[in-house]
Amino acid sequence: MDLADIGVTGLATMGRNLARNLARHGYAVAVHNRTYGRTQQLVKEFGGEGTFVPSEDLAAFVASLKRPRRAIIMVKAGAGTDAVIDQLADLMEPGDMIVDGGNAHFDDTRRREAALRERGLHFVGTGISGGEEGALNGPSIMPGGSKESWEALGPILQDISAKVDGVPCCVHVGPDGAGHFVKMVHNGIEYSDMQLIAESYDLLRQALGATPAELASVFREWNRGELDSYLIEITAEVLDQVDAETGKPFVDVVVDQAEQKGTGRWTVQSALDLGVPVTGIAEATFARALSGHPEQRAAAASLQGPGLSGVGGRELVEDVRQALYASKIVAYAQGFDQMAAASREYGWDLDLGAMATIWRGGCIIRAKFLDRIRAAYDANPALPTLLADPTFAAALDAGQEAWRRVVTTAVQIGVPTPGFSSALAYYDGLRRDRLPAALIQGLRDYFGAHTYRRVDKEGSFHTDWSGDRTEHPA
Repeated sequence: MDLADIGVTGLATMGRNLARNLARHGYAVAVHNRTYGRTQQLVKEFGGEGTFVPSEDLAAFVASLKRPRRAIIMVKAGAGTDAVIDQLADLMEPGDMIVDGGNAHFDDTRRREAALRERGLHFVGTGISGGEEGALNGPSIMPGGSKESWEALGPILQDISAKVDGVPCCVHVGPDGAGHFVKMVHNGIEYSDMQLIAESYDLLRQALGATPAELASVFREWNRGELDSYLIEITAEVLDQVDAETGKPFVDVVVDQAEQKGTGRWTVQSALDLGVPVTGIAEATFARALSGHPEQRAAAASLQGPGLSGVGGRELVEDVRQALYASKIVAYAQGFDQMAAASREYGWDLDLGAMATIWRGGCIIRAKFLDRIRAAYDANPALPTLLADPTFAAALDAGQEAWRRVVTTAVQIGVPTPGFSSALAYYDGLRRDRLPAALIQGLRDYFGAHTYRRVDKEGSFHTDWSGDRTEHPA
């Protein structure tokens, strides 16, 4: 039997499409699923796309792979992943590699990588973005793991990834959990991006009385400019959709409770651990959580608001466009800040410009805008924040008056815009020369003797608040 170049175990939609992508690119692909019928179905339906080597069990699957063996697991994150990893590891030899292409938590990936390294095996936590279409036609791929594993695996992953201007949307992100961390942040930014788009739609619909179809035209127009992106493109498609059964706009027959699989929460939790404010991602995650509490919303439905009224016209549409772009800059800046902080914390040496490069195609947040981010880090790899880049600083300055009008309008008519509002607050907080944190430090010292630093001398100090209120070095 001819041996396979690479294998995929776990043949649900993502795993099946990834296997087909590999086969279409000329690789012999070992395929395995816990239920053999699914493996047989793949070969029956798509066997003409390339060479598939099916196996009924993991032992046969591993035996069908060329050395060093490269096995991609595409199973649900959690205990199931650990079980498959353990089974594969027992069947493998030093130098072989296990590639986890699921949405695993990066801490789990770090743990697994360390454990398998002790056994002489390579573990490659790999973020894959683009959904089922991307998996089949070219995703953005974010592999972590050792440099040695990248040498054997990287050319294959780059071959099947999306390409933009001939450049693969795949690079070696960094060691251990770096790949899954970057994918997590990608998903967090995706949460923020979608929340901002939803707020744009909601505000324009409520303020102008516009129909979903009319707003679809607005988003299509926006997609021809600086907001050009996959999410803006498909927003227009969703808003234009009419429900065949009722004849109503599709968006009006969908229950308004946004679900989530956890990567947004992970991003916020990690940011808290790292001390990085990702307010846009946090607000987007909390907005989904709020939408998912219909009983509370029903109980609060009688609470009074200002009432809706027609506000503005075409000028509001342009203001919202500018506010969306400005808030988007903030969301991405916060995500890149989080990656920079993690790189320092875990010693990953992330290339932030490269992250922008591989997100330009294949993934959900692919956008023209990412070229500007890449250029910003090319110009200054040590950029402390994207907001300080001259191009983005100029864009924020040009759009800030529209941004403020949008937030003001939303407050006046009672439309919640946590994404827009938090992004503007972050912008205003970051640009201030003095923040009220000085008062917070004073209060902390008063009730807990937590000390404070002064602007005019070195060291830490404490004031005797319950006594004569004299200051003493801490």
